[in-house]
Amino acid sequence: MGVSAQDVKKLREMSGAPMMDCKRALEEAGGDLDQAVLLLRKRGQASAMKKGGRTTSQGLIGTYVHTGAQIAVIVEVNCESDFVARTEEFQELAHDIAMQICAADPRFIRREDVTSDVLEREREILRSQAAGTGKPESVIDRIVEGKMSKFFEDNCLYDQHFIKDQTGSNTVGDLITSKIARFGENITVRRFARFKVGEGVTQPSAG
Repeated sequence: MGVSAQDVKKLREMSGAPMMDCKRALEEAGGDLDQAVLLLRKRGQASAMKKGGRTTSQGLIGTYVHTGAQIAVIVEVNCESDFVARTEEFQELAHDIAMQICAADPRFIRREDVTSDVLEREREILRSQAAGTGKPESVIDRIVEGKMSKFFEDNCLYDQHFIKDQTGSNTVGDLITSKIARFGENITVRRFARFKVGEGVTQPSAG
């Protein structure tokens, strides 16, 4: 079916994907914008998985100082080429990630970075809480795993809901995946430091 240029433009604004990719996705989705976004996201995730192992030796430092100058963040975001690092869109990504760290105060970058002792301690606390309900062991296991997902969401940057996404459906990991698909390069957050007046510096733990 034919799709309108207006819908293609709208999908591009929603997804950040190239125009021709938006046009193809809309055609496949029968003109349904939401379905087209899902198609583009799935393709972006597949593309990102292929690029995930590639070296990211370029990039830039993103910064954010919160209103009142009580909290500030410095974050290193890496990509594969200096060309991508210099683009306005990549600079905006680094700034948005710095803003995310300022607002959500993650302890880790990815869930893989959570140390085994932290995981064991958290699971032990959750299991003790769930044991008091008198539910069967199999149910307690599901409760603990469900609450561990919330732990990752609260404490791991990539698992946190992206604060600028009004729908609440996209995580920081989803944002980075969409930019990998858009630029055709692997993108990673390497490290960050979060400064808060009176509380010193927070840096992510590494596994």
